[in-house]
Amino acid sequence: MSSKLVAVSRRELIRRLGDLGFNGPFTGTDHEFMTKGAVRVKLPNQHHGQDIGADLLVRILRDSGISRDEWFSVA
Repeated sequence: MSSKLVAVSRRELIRRLGDLGFNGPFTGTDHEFMTKGAVRVKLPNQHHGQDIGADLLVRILRDSGISRDEWFSVA
């Protein structure tokens, strides 16, 4: 399996975060979010037909404390 992060759909992001133990998504003021303990991950707003780019995905994973190995383990 490749260790290169690629764009994913918002649905795939939510599915994988759920598989990694995050709860939600919950409605926030500007964005939906998911939680795991004290960690709160903001989800990008949905833009029809557009995936979440690799650069934004890297920031989401870093902010949520998810390693690349963990991310690929739930692929």
